[in-house]
Parts: sequence; structure tokens; C-alpha cells
Amino acid sequence: MKKIDLSISTLFPAFKWLKTYQISSFKSDLIAAFIVLAMLVPQGMAYAMLAGLPPVMGIYASILPMIVYAFTGSSTTLSIGPVAIISMMVFATLNPLFPVGSQQYIEAAYLLTIMVGVISLVLGLLRFGFLIQLISHPVIQSFIIASALLIALGQLKFLLDIPLQSNNIPEFISSLVKHIQELSLISLIFSCAAILILVLLPKFVHSVFLARIIPLIVVISSIIIVAIFDLEQNSLKTVGTIPSGLPHFYFPSWGSELAFKLLPNAFMIAMISFVESLAIAQATALQKRDDLNSSQELIALGFANIAASINNGFAVSGSLSRTVVNSDAGAKTPISGILSSLTMILVCLYFTGIFETLPLTVLAATILVSIWKLITIAPFIETWKYSKADGFAMLITFLGVTFIDISTGLIIGIGLTFIMLLWRVSRPHIAVIGLIEGTQHFRNVSRYDVITVPTIASFRIDENLSFLNAHVLKGYVITELSQNAEIRHVIINCSSISNIDLSALEMLEELNKELARLNIKLHLSEVKSPVMDRLRKSKLVDELTGEIFLSHYQAVQSISPIEKN
Repeated sequence: MKKIDLSISTLFPAFKWLKTYQISSFKSDLIAAFIVLAMLVPQGMAYAMLAGLPPVMGIYASILPMIVYAFTGSSTTLSIGPVAIISMMVFATLNPLFPVGSQQYIEAAYLLTIMVGVISLVLGLLRFGFLIQLISHPVIQSFIIASALLIALGQLKFLLDIPLQSNNIPEFISSLVKHIQELSLISLIFSCAAILILVLLPKFVHSVFLARIIPLIVVISSIIIVAIFDLEQNSLKTVGTIPSGLPHFYFPSWGSELAFKLLPNAFMIAMISFVESLAIAQATALQKRDDLNSSQELIALGFANIAASINNGFAVSGSLSRTVVNSDAGAKTPISGILSSLTMILVCLYFTGIFETLPLTVLAATILVSIWKLITIAPFIETWKYSKADGFAMLITFLGVTFIDISTGLIIGIGLTFIMLLWRVSRPHIAVIGLIEGTQHFRNVSRYDVITVPTIASFRIDENLSFLNAHVLKGYVITELSQNAEIRHVIINCSSISNIDLSALEMLEELNKELARLNIKLHLSEVKSPVMDRLRKSKLVDELTGEIFLSHYQAVQSISPIEKN
């Protein structure tokens, strides 16, 4: 059983870098904090709206989680807060259970968030960071692309001001056909203007800082336009009343029945949050010389989500756009995240009223523009060219997410990952090998011009031996022997074998006995030390009719006097 390390240095890595923090780094961290803040305000509100929650919850979710992550995370630049994919998963989880925006919906969001935090924290403490390897990259990539498409479609209800459903494409098309004639012209005009500015203006701006804060400029400009022309009275929907002041601490009400309903999706959100955050952190880790620890990232995300839940926020994760901006802006330490959080507190205290007349259609436009770049078919084409199996898994995951729902699609993708893994392990590559003339190297007889000895059959299996494939190797050996009556020695090259389980060991023992009845000796070559250590504990080493050789060349030379001469 894994030992749980609860030491202060383990749970709070910040105590290591705080000891060497220099005042010279503060200026860089402060500048990065203000640049990130310019993105965080509109993004936080937009992603809260995407999750079906009041926009102010996006601001709340941007305060305490960043401070907590700064003390517990292993990345110096990762920006924690609301993100599109997680917000969409929150919406997909809660939408079937409660009316969007209702008090029950908000309470369930708090509960879902603290469950995500607890799951992440427990997995991190148990050092289960390796779980990221259980979901293949093609499946994750397909899931992100499919989710981005649903997110983009979901924004049309705000851009057009019509009640659209976007849990899946069939549902979206059906509701679009039903309500398309109800679209609001003023919302459409604002949407098109905002999208054009967000897309085109960065191409003409040469200042990196100005390019980064364009979404904030669009937000403030739209607020001013609404106020000047009194557009709020002309059916243009806005954010509405935003309470000022700091969020209060509040522990979510815990209903066992609801918790069981939320548990599968809470686990999925925790996994995707972890995968996304670690991938983003790794993108800047080499540049910043960060010593990333996957299990520590789980712990940090756990604490961050628990903090978000008890502080009136919702599920958070690492943000790619804000992390890249934070890194490019010159952030030296996680202090930049703390400073961003402190400035967000000022927004909560004194500036929430500014955003009350912000058009919802502008927030939707910022989401649409930021997420649209993720929607591409290039990864599907590249993956299909390289591996039809991975390409098929990507396609099925995409269809599952877009035609059923996000959670079901992800479960299908993860299931396909395991099915493909089992399929590959159960169908290992096995080759009959021979000696390349003038060398000591052995290669596949069907690919190379090699030297073979009629009395020797040499096999190489390019996979660990387990209950899934042991019978395949045995069948391959039997087939080869049935085609050549001269064979008196079988050599299994173990250079690609790192593990032999009990079922495979029993197969080798049976094969050894069956070959002995045919007056054929079984030999092993190039056995790795960890495998050899386990074989010594079995009967195979003592009962083996042949020998165990250090190299395959030595085995053939020892057995065949013709080659020796």
C-alpha cells in the first residue's frame, strides 16, 4: 500500500521557493498579474455563464483558488480559474437535474465542485498521478475538439437571443429550427460587431499588451455603448445586478442521493481538469525550469476546487490562454497568481457595478472567439494516417460527445482506450529471426536477408508476456515447428520482455515439457534482470531443457557447431 506523505513541504511546495524569493521578481510578477487580470474578468464571467451560473460566480472562482494553488502547485506560471471545457462539463452535469440558474442548480454546483476537489485531493495524496496515462492522447484531443464545438454552438443562444439546447448536435438542430425566427436583431448586430473586433483587431495591433487586453476593451466599450444609447431598454439582455463585496464562506449542503448522482461526472471533471492542467503546465515547464509533479498537481487542484466551492465559486482548472500570457508577460513565481487574486478582490469590492450593463451577447462572443481555434479536423486526419485504431477511437469519441453528451462521450473514449490497449497486448508482434551476415544482430526473416540454421527456430516477441498473449506465442511456436521437422532447438529472444506474469510463466513451463517430448530443447536469451529475478523463483529455471544465454548471438553460436566453425 502506498504511504501517504502529509509533510508540510509535500503539501505546500511554496515554502521552498518563498525562502529564495527576491524583490527583483516582484515587478515582473506584478506586471504579469495585471495582464492576466485583464483577461480574467471577462473570461471568468463568460465561463460562469457557460456553466449556467450567475456571471459573478466566475469572479468568485478566480480569487481563492489562485491563492491556494500558488502555495500548493508545482508550476510557477499555471493560471487557475474558470475554463471553457470544465464549465461545459458542469453545465452538462447539472442541466438535466435542475432548472438552469435556480438555487438548487447553484447549490448542486457547489457540491459538484467540492466533490471534484476531494476526489483530486485523495488521488493526489495516494500518488495516483499516473492515472493521466490511462487516457490516450487521441481520445483527449478528440474530447476537447468535440467539447469546443458544443461550447461554440451553445453560445448561439446568447448571440441570437433565442432559447437553444446544446447538449448534443441533434438537440441543437431541433431547437434552432424551432426558434430561429425569434432571433433578436440587436443581439445579432452586437454579436457580429464584437466577433469582428475580437478576430480582426489583434492583427493590426503590434503591442503584445494591447493585443492581450482587447477582450477587456470590447467589454468596457460595449458597456459604454449600452449606457449612452440606453440599449438595455431595447430588449438587449445584459448581465444584470451583480452583488458587490467579497463572497462569504459557505460549506455546501450535502445530500447523499444527489452526491451519488454527481459522483461519476465529478470523477470525470476531476480527471479532465487534471489532464488539461498538467498538459498546460508542461507547455511552460521547460522554459521556467519547473519541477512538475503530477501527483502534487492533483493535490493542488483538489485544494483549489475545495476553496472555490466554499467561496461561492465553481469547478476550476488550468487555463491555457491565461497561463501562456502569464508566462510571456514575465511571471517569475506563483506570486503573480496571488497578485491577480488580490486585484480581483478590488473588483469585487468596488467595480462589480460597472459590469451590470454588460451585454450577454458580448460575453458569448468572447467565448466563441477564444474557443473556435480549438475546432479543427487536422488532428483526425493526421491520427488516421498514422494509426487507424487511434483514428477510429478519436472519431467514436467525437461522435459520442457531439451526438449523445459530454460525459457519455468521454466514458466511451476511455472505454475504447482500454479496449485498444487489450487488443494490442493480445496481438503482439512476433517474429522469426535470423543472423545478419557479418554482424551479431538478429532481425525478422521476412524483412531482412539473414542466415538461419535448419535445426534452430529463433523467436522474438515485442511485448510483455501476460495472460492476454501467452497463448499467441505458444501457437506461433507450434505453427513454425509443424512446418519444419528438422528443428531441435527453440530460442525465445526476451529482449523486449519487461514482465512475465504467472499465466505466461505457466505457458512457458508447459511449452518446455511439450517440446521435451518432441526431443526439442527450449532456450531463452537476453533476459532482463528484473525478469530473471522472478524466473529464479519459479520451477522453469531448474526444469528448462535448454539454457539461458546472455545474448542471442551467444545462444546460436553455442548450439550450432556449424556456425561456430
